[in-house]
Amino acid sequence: MSDAARSMHQTAVAADLDNRVLREHVASVYVGYTTAICAHMGFAIAIGIFGYFNIDPIHHLLVIGMVAAVVLVNVYALFAPRWKPNAPLSESHYWARRYTCIVTLISMTTALPCALFLVLIQNPELTTLVIVVIMVSWTRAVQARWPIKAAMFGCGIPIMSGLILALIWHGGTLHWFLAFFSFANLMLTLHEGVKQNRRLTASLIQKFENEALAARLREQIAAVESASAEKTRFLAAASHDLRQPMHAIALFGAAMENALHDHPEKENAARLMRAVDALGSSLDTMLDVSHLDAGVVVSEPHALELDALLLVLNQTFAPHAEQKGLQLRIRASGMWVRSDLQLLYRLLSNLVDNALKYTHQGGVSVAARRRGDRVWLEVRDTGIGIAPEQLSRIFEEFYQVDNPGRDRVRGLGIGLSIVKRLAHLMSHPLVVHSRPGRGTHFRIVLPEADPALTAPTELLLAELDAPGEHHLAVPNLHGPVLLIDDEADIRVGMTALLRAHSVDVVTVSDESHAVEVLTHQDAKSSPFSMLLCDYRLAGGEDGLAVGLRLLERFQLGIPLLLITGETAPQRLRRAQTSGVPMLFKPVSAATLLQAMSELASTKEHARNFSPTNRYLGQPVT
Repeated sequence: MSDAARSMHQTAVAADLDNRVLREHVASVYVGYTTAICAHMGFAIAIGIFGYFNIDPIHHLLVIGMVAAVVLVNVYALFAPRWKPNAPLSESHYWARRYTCIVTLISMTTALPCALFLVLIQNPELTTLVIVVIMVSWTRAVQARWPIKAAMFGCGIPIMSGLILALIWHGGTLHWFLAFFSFANLMLTLHEGVKQNRRLTASLIQKFENEALAARLREQIAAVESASAEKTRFLAAASHDLRQPMHAIALFGAAMENALHDHPEKENAARLMRAVDALGSSLDTMLDVSHLDAGVVVSEPHALELDALLLVLNQTFAPHAEQKGLQLRIRASGMWVRSDLQLLYRLLSNLVDNALKYTHQGGVSVAARRRGDRVWLEVRDTGIGIAPEQLSRIFEEFYQVDNPGRDRVRGLGIGLSIVKRLAHLMSHPLVVHSRPGRGTHFRIVLPEADPALTAPTELLLAELDAPGEHHLAVPNLHGPVLLIDDEADIRVGMTALLRAHSVDVVTVSDESHAVEVLTHQDAKSSPFSMLLCDYRLAGGEDGLAVGLRLLERFQLGIPLLLITGETAPQRLRRAQTSGVPMLFKPVSAATLLQAMSELASTKEHARNFSPTNRYLGQPVT
């Protein structure tokens, strides 16, 4: 924007602000417009009646005429056009000027009768009384016109000027004193009125500036929310599109690894699968954020023995700490807390994993301390620390301290973002302190719980076992598996993998082809034992709906398993609500076969089994 354009913009903003402030002033004086006019008219009539009976009868006709003139002016003001709330903002100056003219006309018309009464009344006591009554009424009238400075002067100066001149002309010590007193009151009242007008104007300017700041803040919040939503949609779309070919690679790689089991090239096949697993783990980190944002992860707090959880944590990370030459100290506490076992383990795992990554000497400690009815669970390290200006950013997605080159070995920078989401989900306050070069200290505040029966450590380890680390379990199926997936490569890869493990499979691309297969004579002679279906089929077709329709239409009492690269929050919520188990691409051979084995073991289990460990994977960074 050029300087001239910027100047014009600022001028327009200032003019708009001036109109808005003036509009508020005009609105405030017009609120009691009718009441003020009627009150003034009644006061003028009362003064006229009082003067009528306290002056020489020869002047009665003059008094009546003057009072009648005041009443007529007030009647005109009462029925004259006035400001309405729907008046355009640009007309604010017009209505302010019109109001000023009306009150000035009324004041000038009233000044002459008031001055005349003071001249014609020969009683000093009555003169003093009239002065006091007029000044009190006049002061109230001026105060009511504070919002519009010109109207305040137009209302105040004519009446008091007439009184002062009449008192001076009348002469005498008393009248001169009253003239001086009236003049002083005029100056002080108008001076205070000017200050009050400034205060009112300043408060309105502050109000409108605050409203403008609030509006800009709302716009910025909306922009941030929109950007966040766009980011989520982009990650979901990118994750889905990447998972499809990754899933095919994983399937072909698993089949090849199995075929080369006794071949010299088996090492290359193993290296290929490790690379596939590493890429799949990176994709899963983005999926975890989608799961948490989608609300498909639900906290299920219960009493748990903290030492059992810490023992699992120690067994998980002790080898990694030893490999880096670091000390991992996890202190037993004998305490019980109320939390979600899996989610708390996931949160602590991310904190410990993150601490080990950024600690080069010394070590990491995990300890619990009782504070009243709360337990402080603290993770401390002697790592590189975090600068104060970076503390507010460490919980952002993809932000990493001291990793400008985006070294892949140090993760994606999502671990602490997930930690923050998990802490919020479980209502566990999270506090962080750090000093550059001295280390970092994370604290999770947990509610203490009474001891209860708990699973042995071995069962706890099994429950927290990574989904991808199961042994290759061959499912015990009594018939072929029907696979619905619109990707040809995935159909071929799935066929190769399953047949390599003696599982017969029939693959189709959509619902119509599935119907043809299910109505074929072969399906009656050799019924299918399981239905595998991609969640997002060609043309936006919903694989969950397709699978459920086929089960109902053909009365198939077989398990349904969804396999998907979908990460859109609303679709994840729908899948969770349905209760149908779901695996996320790329799916390893071990995970797929394990899921199929558990589903095949019992039909009832098909509705309760969740191979995704309640939609959360392993610790990420």
